Amino acid sequence: MDEEFRTLTERVRASLSTPRETAAHASLLALVRQGTPAAREQLARILVAPEQPLWARETAAFVLGSAGDRRAFETLVLLLNYREPARCATAARVLARLGDPRTARAAAALATNPLRTAYSLHPIRLLVELRAAESVPALVAALERQLAARDRHWAIARACVEGLGAIGDERAIPALTAAARHIRLSAAAAAALARITGEGAVTGGGAPEPAGKGGAAEKVGEARVP
Repeated sequence: MDEEFRTLTERVRASLSTPRETAAHASLLALVRQGTPAAREQLARILVAPEQPLWARETAAFVLGSAGDRRAFETLVLLLNYREPARCATAARVLARLGDPRTARAAAALATNPLRTAYSLHPIRLLVELRAAESVPALVAALERQLAARDRHWAIARACVEGLGAIGDERAIPALTAAARHIRLSAAAAAALARITGEGAVTGGGAPEPAGKGGAAEKVGEARVP
């Protein structure tokens, strides 16, 4: 946690733009260093107090969540699907160790929300790490939506494919077989199928889809962020 907290602190400091914000951040860090029950209560109040800056809520949620305090859950879920990847990644790591039974359900909802696809990479990775009951159905649903879409987020589809391969559940075979027909996913899907079936590389049958089938709207590489 110490290295992660240092990284978070440095990221927050770099974002501060006024002396007032810098002083407020220093006060928050002093509160964190106290490590007392009273200090944790103050951190919990930051999570729900009006007009608190996002960096203060993130810091409080990190500290509380890392200590297993489930009052941090709602803020961490908000950050898990945020537009800044660094915040998403930090929230995912804390949620993974928080142990809140609501985490997998929340991650599944974020991973399958069609309006938030561009921000779903870290919820998907969290589902893979959790290996919860919700993980495979959510990953399959997210992958199938991408395969059916005209304007695909290839990084999201690839994360689903790789995650399903890592989990190794046979329920993923139909979706992975379909993914193997897409040239940008064929290698990852074949590897995932091989891990599940224990056989050699599986192509899924049929010729791979040409790269341009989805039209000019298809994007290569990372998920797009509006």
